[in-house]
Amino acid sequence: MQATSRLLAPGFAKRSLDEFKRFTKIALTQEGIRTPTNPYSLLEFSDPDTVSTCKTMCDADIGGFSSAFLEQVPKSSSHPAHLRFYGSISTDLPRNRPQVQRTGYAGWRNKDRPATIFGKSLWDVDPYTYLALRVKSDGRKYFVNVQTESVVYTDLHQHRLHARKPGEWETVLIDFNAFVRTNHGEVVEPQTEMMRQKVRTVGVSLTDRVPGPFDLAISKVWASNGLSDEEMLEDSRDDTTIAGGSEKA
Repeated sequence: MQATSRLLAPGFAKRSLDEFKRFTKIALTQEGIRTPTNPYSLLEFSDPDTVSTCKTMCDADIGGFSSAFLEQVPKSSSHPAHLRFYGSISTDLPRNRPQVQRTGYAGWRNKDRPATIFGKSLWDVDPYTYLALRVKSDGRKYFVNVQTESVVYTDLHQHRLHARKPGEWETVLIDFNAFVRTNHGEVVEPQTEMMRQKVRTVGVSLTDRVPGPFDLAISKVWASNGLSDEEMLEDSRDDTTIAGGSEKA
């Protein structure tokens, strides 16, 4: 049997090898049977190419006038390398599309990741308690969105991105159990547990419908079982307030 061009593609081979190494590490460190202590990186924006693996969405897609852009900002003495999510919100309705009754939103998420020899590329965050984001917020009402390999493709699990120090770099921890299942912005009942073994995408949206510019910086997104002492020192905090949960002991 001849190998297909897909199997021979360098990117496919590298992704498959990386996934094999990850599985091997889990087996050797027994992370599958005990609580992992190391963070599990999902999105890291120190690499400029990472921006090309993400996509924006806004009401301009349906004729609205909001805008949304992504750019990678290199590391400097004052900030880490990060993804800049910026643009402007408009609640104006398109005159030539009477079916559009609501605008004023923008967002971004990673694109579906390419497959490996093991199948679809999905994140298994089941061994972890929190989703962590290193951000610098402008204080607007952002939501963190997690999409899984759900039966309903358009379902999203959402939670407010609670920034404690707008204008400063900080780490936000969100308990995975605190996410709420939604579909097209509406809460879905009955609520079902997030399929944490099969996470497809992670992203952020702005839906406060307040006209004007927005600017959010994100340096990395990862799954965690709590901040390390080094991370807590970096964040200049003596305690860790968990969104949707309690304080870390």
